[in-house]
Amino acid sequence: MRVLGIAVLAAATLLAGCQRESDTLVEVSGHIFVFNYRVAVATYLVTLNKKGPMPDGAVAIAEFENPAGGDPLVVNETILPAWDKITLQSLPVHCVRENRPYAVTIRLIDASGKVLQSLTTTVTSDTDQSLMPAKPLVVGPLYTKNPEVFKADGTVDYGSDPTCPAT
Repeated sequence: MRVLGIAVLAAATLLAGCQRESDTLVEVSGHIFVFNYRVAVATYLVTLNKKGPMPDGAVAIAEFENPAGGDPLVVNETILPAWDKITLQSLPVHCVRENRPYAVTIRLIDASGKVLQSLTTTVTSDTDQSLMPAKPLVVGPLYTKNPEVFKADGTVDYGSDPTCPAT
């Protein structure tokens, strides 16, 4: 009888372990800041690898810490069943500081709103955003030099963003 009890307990433990493994639907595979100097825009970019099947209608909700302060930047991304990777990109951000970790929280929810998985990570830049121009270097579909930056008299005004909070 005791052997049967131990066998049942061992089987329950194995099944519980298997269940926990299947609860991991995704894992963070990459996280960086992307600085696009041409258009003077910086964004968060987080990639997730799918580890298990997603129910139809699943959505990833990412909350990115706002480097300029204030409310987090929120992105909702519908997850398509054919995707092996999920890419989450924030709206443009300002005031990114070098070597400062910024928080990112991701929730996967099903069509009914039930949370399937939650993840947290941080993104740290190795570059300070103050190096970026304040205005886009190019405009239009042909990447024409921006006349607000490249002046007619030959001078260049990259400007700066004085609105960032002190570090």
